[in-house]
Amino acid sequence: MIELVIPARRHSLGAFEVGRVLPYAPHRTVGPFVFFDHMGPVDMPAGLTRDADVRPHPHIGLATVTYLFEGEITHRDSLANEIAIRPGEVNWMTAGRGITHSERFDTLRKTGGAVHGIQAWVALPAELEETDPAFAHHEGEDLPIYEGGGLWARLVAGEAFGAKAAVKTSSPMFYVHWRLDAGAKAQLPAEYPERAAFVTEGTVEVEGRSFAAGEMIVFEAGHPVTFEALSPAVIMLLGGESLGPRFIEWNFVSSSKARIDQAKADWRAGRMKLPDLDHDEFIPLAPDPAPAARA
Repeated sequence: MIELVIPARRHSLGAFEVGRVLPYAPHRTVGPFVFFDHMGPVDMPAGLTRDADVRPHPHIGLATVTYLFEGEITHRDSLANEIAIRPGEVNWMTAGRGITHSERFDTLRKTGGAVHGIQAWVALPAELEETDPAFAHHEGEDLPIYEGGGLWARLVAGEAFGAKAAVKTSSPMFYVHWRLDAGAKAQLPAEYPERAAFVTEGTVEVEGRSFAAGEMIVFEAGHPVTFEALSPAVIMLLGGESLGPRFIEWNFVSSSKARIDQAKADWRAGRMKLPDLDHDEFIPLAPDPAPAARA
C-alpha cells in the first residue's frame, strides 16, 4: 500500500539545482535515510568555474552515500583520502564524531559532460554517532548485480533480494539501483518495515497509479509492491529499520540538539580539520537567526 508520495523540490547549489526529496516535513526519514538529493541530469561545460564545486564542509553523526549514473566527482577529506567517483561506484563516508570533505568537478572542468547522481545521508545508531570517521570506496564485485526479465539491478548498500553488498553499514538497510525495460515488471518484497522508491528516469505504474521522474513513493509496511515500467525507467529503492528521530541542521545530524550546537561552534571556531589536500577554502556556516523580538 502507498503511504505517501514525496515530490522533489528544486534547491539551488549555485551552479546547478538538485531535486531535494528528504527530509520532507510530513515524512522526514525512510529507515535510516535522513537526506536524499537527486543531482542533475545537467550538462557541465568545459572550463566551468570552481564556483560549481562543493567546497570543504563538515559532517557529524551520519554516513554520506554518493552514487553516480553519469559524470565524475573528486572527493577529498580530512582523513587524507582523494578519489574520483565514477558511475556505478559507491563512496561511503562515515562522519561519526566529525569529518570534513569537498566534492569537486576536476575532470569535467577539463572535458565538460553530464552529471547525474544521488547523494544520500544515512543516520548512524545513537551509540555510533561519535565513532571515528572513516571512508570507503566500492565498485565491481563489491556491489552485486542481477539481470533478467527486463530488469537490471545493482545492490548499492545493505542486504536485499538474497544478496549483500560489501559496503559496511551500521544498521539494517537496503539501497538498490533498478533499470527496467518498458513493460517489465519487478517486485519489492516486504522485508523491511520502512521502504520507498525514487523514480529517477521514466514512468512506472504502482497500484494502478503512474509515477514519473522526480517522485518518491513511500510504502506502508507488510506488503510486497509490484512495479511495471510504462517506459524505460530507472528507480532507486531504499529503506530499512528506523533509528528514531534525528535533529538535522545544515550538514549535521544527531540524536542530540546540544551535539549539533557544539558542532556548529566547532566549525565556526575553526576546530574541525580541513581536508589535507583541499584546505585553502571552506563553506562558512550562516549565522543563527536572531531571536524574535518580544511584544
